[in-house]
Amino acid sequence: MESPSPSDSLQFNFESLKAIKILGKGATGTVFLVHDTATDPTARSPFALKVVQRSNNGGDRRARWEIGVLKMLHHPFLPRLLGCVETDEFFAWGVPYCPGADLNVLRNRQNDGVFSAGVIRFYLAEILCALEYLHSLGVVYRDLKPENILVQRSGHVTLTDFDLSRSLKKKPLSEILSYGEKDCRKPSPEIPVRCKCRVKFKRWIAGKNRYNKALKKPKSARVSPVSRRKSSFSDGERSNSFVGTEEYVSPEVVRGDGHEFAVDWWALGILSYEMLYGTTPFKGKNRKETFRNVVAKEPVFMGPRNALIDLIGRLLQKDPKMRLGYHGGACEIKDHPIFEGVRWDLLTEVLRPPFIPSRDDGELTEKATAGRIDIREYFNSLKAPSAMPSSPLRSPSSEHRQSVSFTEF
Repeated sequence: MESPSPSDSLQFNFESLKAIKILGKGATGTVFLVHDTATDPTARSPFALKVVQRSNNGGDRRARWEIGVLKMLHHPFLPRLLGCVETDEFFAWGVPYCPGADLNVLRNRQNDGVFSAGVIRFYLAEILCALEYLHSLGVVYRDLKPENILVQRSGHVTLTDFDLSRSLKKKPLSEILSYGEKDCRKPSPEIPVRCKCRVKFKRWIAGKNRYNKALKKPKSARVSPVSRRKSSFSDGERSNSFVGTEEYVSPEVVRGDGHEFAVDWWALGILSYEMLYGTTPFKGKNRKETFRNVVAKEPVFMGPRNALIDLIGRLLQKDPKMRLGYHGGACEIKDHPIFEGVRWDLLTEVLRPPFIPSRDDGELTEKATAGRIDIREYFNSLKAPSAMPSSPLRSPSSEHRQSVSFTEF
């Protein structure tokens, strides 16, 4: 399927976009917190702007694809395209700013480096809904990891970075419904549970708040798209690209067997494991050992087996056809006991999620009026590092070293 054309999106004036700070640097581009000096001179409504330098290595095609995907999205847990611009040097597009950082930063801010079971279930439910929506559009995400899950100002999550996603034919409805007779979209009755989160959060979610400590995870190494051997498949369309992040890549991707939507359910299992234990289950000393573990090693669980551990084990099945979600999609996963009592219809109405970012409008306005950063000059300075002046931009990681417990929110 061709990516949607971004031609009818709101067109930014690149010259009037000024950076307040850098939010992150990825494999294909840099994300700035910006404001439009023409329409918002005091930076009362800053937004995130991803800027990709034009090149001949496939970056242009991937930038156009990501803009096209964003144009299709209309979901509370996925970003909204605010506008885009194309110049002789850059592709750039804007999405709402998420001041709550990402789930990896947020997890590391906890005193024990992990989330409670109730918090994990809350975030998994929102991520599951976002993936369900993407799959309904025929889009497989292929890059699920904590760094790509941002916390909105409301405290709800949003997935970001769609340059590794791709379009596949959607599974027939008959196959999605064939895994069982239950309708997981019908809300189950709520059960009385104990939770240390805020009162309005209790109404929706619950769980015990006790898990083992774990070390912080170093930044993941991303695996760029690589052409793999071609195969024929009789049970639906698959991709043969080798993409993802090392510790999150599924066995079928490592083996080059071809893959489809089930790679996102594998990544959801890895994410769940990392939120629970603070580390991924298959990380080795190097990439080769990590991939060997992904293909051959079984995940190791600590503590008594419970619903969350059972969910992770079912998501981390090496054979994608045995993996939870392969046949019934997100509906099959929603039907797992871990989500018993979840009111899916009220998820977006939870007013007090487990973490609410503090408002920093005054700080941003002060930074913006004190001195704006020209994006073009920033990229030019990267070409001549010896002449590069000291940057007033703070490193994103330097802002999140304080250890904060969820109970303080």
